[in-house]
Amino acid sequence: MNIPIVYEDDWLLIVDKPAGLLSVPTPKKESRTLTSILNQDAAEKGLKYSLRPCHRLDRDTSGLVIYAKGKSIEKKMTDAFRERLVQKKYIAFVHGKLAYQEGKINSAIEGKNALTKYKVLEEKNNYSVVEVSPVTGRTNQIRIHFKDIQHPLVGEDRFVFRKDFTLRFKRVCLHAKYLEFKHPQNGNTVAVEAPLPEDMQSFLQDH
Repeated sequence: MNIPIVYEDDWLLIVDKPAGLLSVPTPKKESRTLTSILNQDAAEKGLKYSLRPCHRLDRDTSGLVIYAKGKSIEKKMTDAFRERLVQKKYIAFVHGKLAYQEGKINSAIEGKNALTKYKVLEEKNNYSVVEVSPVTGRTNQIRIHFKDIQHPLVGEDRFVFRKDFTLRFKRVCLHAKYLEFKHPQNGNTVAVEAPLPEDMQSFLQDH
């Protein structure tokens, strides 16, 4: 599988994950994941390190994932995520038109505080293109928060009934497009961006 590399240096690798691919195995112990593909490729090239994911995306979500080339760098990056030092921006297509062009969604997820900021980029006939910046990093946070405000993501079928909506999409319309953080080794600012994938581009053009 062709996994686009967006950034690479001696310590980090950042790739653009295609939708439909797990970042890491679930308890079902799937053998083919983004991590296994990248590490198999590294082994075939004779590289000595093991790539370690510093965070993960849902199977259905496309976009940027950071890997560390070693345990100490992995710890520094995961610490940066936990301390909210990594700026994240997603593109989501959500059902309907939001009441406000910019806003915050602040509702707990499984008893833990969760905060999501958003900005409407474009309003289409019956959905909106939204730039989403999750401040916290709860599992499925973006999907749950937009469901909470009655504007679930197009293609959502885990937290709402897909049959309740006229718009159809083969996956949830969510793409991790932008990451910015201070490099854990040299302190330089790293800012990377992944273009909207073809399936979401086609949906925009067709709807």
